[in-house]
Amino acid sequence: MSSQSVEAPPTAVKPPILEIRGLTKVHRTARHELTVLRDIHLTLDAGDTLAVTGPSGSGKTTLLGLCAGLDDATAGSMKLDGHALEHLSQDARAALRNKLVGFVFQSFQLIPTLTAVENVLVPLELRGEVGRQKDAEALLREVGLGDRLDHYPTQLSGGEQQRVALARAFIHRPKILFADEPTGNLDAATSEPIVEMLLRLNRESGTALVLVTHDPGLAAKARRVIKMSGGTVIAEAQNAV
Repeated sequence: MSSQSVEAPPTAVKPPILEIRGLTKVHRTARHELTVLRDIHLTLDAGDTLAVTGPSGSGKTTLLGLCAGLDDATAGSMKLDGHALEHLSQDARAALRNKLVGFVFQSFQLIPTLTAVENVLVPLELRGEVGRQKDAEALLREVGLGDRLDHYPTQLSGGEQQRVALARAFIHRPKILFADEPTGNLDAATSEPIVEMLLRLNRESGTALVLVTHDPGLAAKARRVIKMSGGTVIAEAQNAV
C-alpha cells in the first residue's frame, strides 16, 4: 500500500498590530498649506518596541496621534490590528481605541476632580465595565502608588501623576501603548522607574510600545528606532536589546 504525505494546514499569519502606508497629513488654511507628515510607511508587530526621535516640529506627535486614530490623515492608510482606521466613523474609532490602545500623554491629562484610582478606572467605565476597582488598586500598587489611591492629581508629584497615567493606559491590557515624551516633564531620578515600568509591561504582557522621545538613552532601550525630520522618516535602526 502506498503512503501519501498529508500537508499540514497553513498557519494563520497574524496581521501587524500597526501598519501605515503612504501616510500624509496636510494642514490647510485659506492662504497656505503646511505638510506635517509626508508619505510615511511603517509596520510594527505585536509585542515590538519602537522609539520615534527627531527635532521639535518634525511630526513625531502628529504621527502618534494619527496612529492611535485621534486625528484624520490627508492621504494614506492606517491599520490597527488589521482594522483600517480611514474606513471607520469617529465612534467606531473610539470603540476600537478603547479596546486596543493605551495612550500616555506628556502632560499626563488626569482628571483633576477624580482620585488616582478613579482616574485609572476611566477607560473601563467608557467600556461599560464596572466592579473593577480592585484591579485598578492592584495596578496602582504595582506602580508604587498603593498609599496614594485616594489622592487627587494636585496632591501628587509629577512622577506620581505619570505613574497614574501609566496605570490608566494599561488597565484594559491594550495590544499597543503609545507614549508621547513619557519622561519629558520628569527629572532623571523619576524618569528611570517610569521607563522600566513601560518596558516591563511590554515584556510581561506583550504590549507593543511606541515611544516619542528626545532622550537618546530611552530610544536606545527600544528594539527599533526611527528618526524623523521635516515630516518624513530619514533613518531607521535596530538596537541589540
